[in-house]
Amino acid sequence: MTDNSYQLDTINPHTGEPYSIRPNKTELKREMKELHDLGRALVELAPSRFDDVTLSTRMYDAVFMAKKLKKAALQRQLRFISGIMVEEDVETIQLQLRKIAMPHQQETEAFHELEEWRDKLIAGDNDLMNELVTTLNADRQHLRQLVRNASKEAEQNKSPKSSRILFKYLKEQQED
Repeated sequence: MTDNSYQLDTINPHTGEPYSIRPNKTELKREMKELHDLGRALVELAPSRFDDVTLSTRMYDAVFMAKKLKKAALQRQLRFISGIMVEEDVETIQLQLRKIAMPHQQETEAFHELEEWRDKLIAGDNDLMNELVTTLNADRQHLRQLVRNASKEAEQNKSPKSSRILFKYLKEQQED
């Protein structure tokens, strides 16, 4: 008795060789999109930061050319770049681009921290004031005066001039 049920074997019964597994089309498209995005990031990279990324001369020339192009020509050049990106060490390039972006992220985080300090001080957080005086060696009297002026302006719905001055003072103290 023969079993007519379909079985998925990895060996071709006619030739005795394994079937060739076709790559997933969606996965290939996703990989090409990642390479395209990486190429775009290289093109948008500031010229002063471009030397921090190690590229082959062919890739360097292609990216340098793309910086001069607009619209449709730029799109064609980006497709070309993503095509030759296969020959590059993609992981190294991604790592180098992340390292380049890190200082900007750190500056943004520091900026947000200063804004948070300013807002908490204006709201009356005395614990934070004591902490800032000890850690940043800030002048307590000057800091209290700036906070008091900023609070008055906030209550009277005036322009936040003192709030800006307080922010600037906190920034100076943090940099020192």
